[in-house]
Amino acid sequence: MPRKSRIDAPGALQHVIGRGIAHQEIFSDRVDYEDFLDRLAEILSESNTSCYAWTLMPNHFHLLLRTGSASISRVMQRLLTGYVVKYNRRHGRFGHLFQNRYRSILCQEEAYLLELVRYIHLNLLRAKLVSGYKGLCRHPYCGHGVILGIRENNWQDVKFVLRLFGDKEGSARKKYDEFVREGIKQGKRSDLTGGGLLRSQGGWAEVKATRRTGEYQKGDERILGDGDFVDKVLSQAEERFEERHRLRSEGYDLDKLIERVGELMSISPEEMTERGKERRKAEARAILCYWGADCLGISQMELAKRLKLTQPAVSQAVRRGKRLVRSRSYSLIRLPRDTR
Repeated sequence: MPRKSRIDAPGALQHVIGRGIAHQEIFSDRVDYEDFLDRLAEILSESNTSCYAWTLMPNHFHLLLRTGSASISRVMQRLLTGYVVKYNRRHGRFGHLFQNRYRSILCQEEAYLLELVRYIHLNLLRAKLVSGYKGLCRHPYCGHGVILGIRENNWQDVKFVLRLFGDKEGSARKKYDEFVREGIKQGKRSDLTGGGLLRSQGGWAEVKATRRTGEYQKGDERILGDGDFVDKVLSQAEERFEERHRLRSEGYDLDKLIERVGELMSISPEEMTERGKERRKAEARAILCYWGADCLGISQMELAKRLKLTQPAVSQAVRRGKRLVRSRSYSLIRLPRDTR
């Protein structure tokens, strides 16, 4: 059976899990851990992706991310490709390091964000890789101690998590600490790790209960949320796919996109692809990058090559282009009597 495509959208909450092939190690020493984190920090910053929780273990990792200007697929591709190349070179090995492709689960924020923060950070304790709760708080390869203020990094969004526990940092940290401690006795959470329908309905007990009453909810292994949330996400994903397909069928590719942006901004295609920082040219490039990445699914690498920009510059342009398109009500499709 062919695997399903990933579901993603700007602002989506994603639980990402990567495992070593055949349960093998993906982190063999401190250098590996630090290299992974350095790459993660750089890519999160460049793509405006938020990270709320993370844990690195010898043979797998967990990340809780919010999609920014680049898709989760692009973020993870950059992270894992570079990491694997260096890991293999350092350890004299060849071939795949990770088991198949990583898993990304789009999550219903209101119901699951805090539960996932707690679940991800308690992984080390459940696996007995730290010496009790104090060991977890001081562990260097887990985001728990960062939220508690014991350790620091500049790429984990600690403030967002703490605000969910209160406005004052000190009391919020105390409440967060209590929340995580309460989760220790829960053990492994099947509703957060099982199949799509199992996750979506809160465990097998809930699945069986709804079936006894004749109520059936849609489930999907790519989504963590209730039936209504699953329906909404799948519907939006289908609309997004259909829109891209419609644009492609109407001949919209990168060349036609450049032509349309030139129309709107009164700039020639040649000017748009030349180097330069003039305001009009920069704005045109930003709109081009946003529509290219968001509406047509063109990779940032392809956009960077065509516009003679770096990939981080394209990521910034996507964000700026989104603001420009919305503030000026620009339309990719040429509207009747469109004189802009």
